[in-house]
Amino acid sequence: MRNVVLAAAVLLAGCGQSAENPAANADTPSGQVLPIRDNAAVLVRTPNKAQALKLMHDRHENMEQIGKAFKTAGRELKASAPSLAVVRPSAATIAGFAPKVPSWFPPGTGQDVLHKTRALPAIWQKPEDFAAKDRNFQQAAQAFKAAADAGDVNGVKAKFADLGKTCKACHDTYRAEHHPK
Repeated sequence: MRNVVLAAAVLLAGCGQSAENPAANADTPSGQVLPIRDNAAVLVRTPNKAQALKLMHDRHENMEQIGKAFKTAGRELKASAPSLAVVRPSAATIAGFAPKVPSWFPPGTGQDVLHKTRALPAIWQKPEDFAAKDRNFQQAAQAFKAAADAGDVNGVKAKFADLGKTCKACHDTYRAEHHPK
C-alpha cells in the first residue's frame, strides 16, 4: 500500500498536482491512467482546447524539424562522397527530439480537436503499440547518431536505413497520408 501511495504522489507531482492538497487540483484538467509497459502506468492529463492546440502546433513544428533533418541527412548520404560533418547535426537533431515524441501525443490532441492534424485516432486506440513503435524510433535515432559520431560512412548509411524503417512503421499506422479536408 505504501508503494501505491508513493507512486501516486510521484505521478501527481510529475503533472503539477499536489498529493498533499487535493483542493489545489480542482481546476486542473482531468487525467487518465494509461499502461505504458512492464505493468507501469502514468497519469496523462487531458489538455483543455487551448493547450491542445498549442501542443498540436508544437508537435507539428517539431516533426517538421525531424523531417528536415532526415531529408538533409538522406540527401548527403546519397552523395558520391558524403560528408559526415553535414550528417552529424541532423543525427543530433533527430536523436534529441526522439525521446520527446511520446509527450507530443497526449489524449485530446487528435482530429476531434483540430481536424487538419494527420495524427490518426489509432494513436490513442492502441497506445501500447504506438509506444513500442516510438521506442524503436528512439533506439534507431540513438544508433544513427552514434554511427555518425563514430565516423563510419557505411555504418551511418545502415543506421539511417534502420531509422527510416522505424519512421515508416509508425507513419503507416498512425499518420494520415494527407491532411483531412
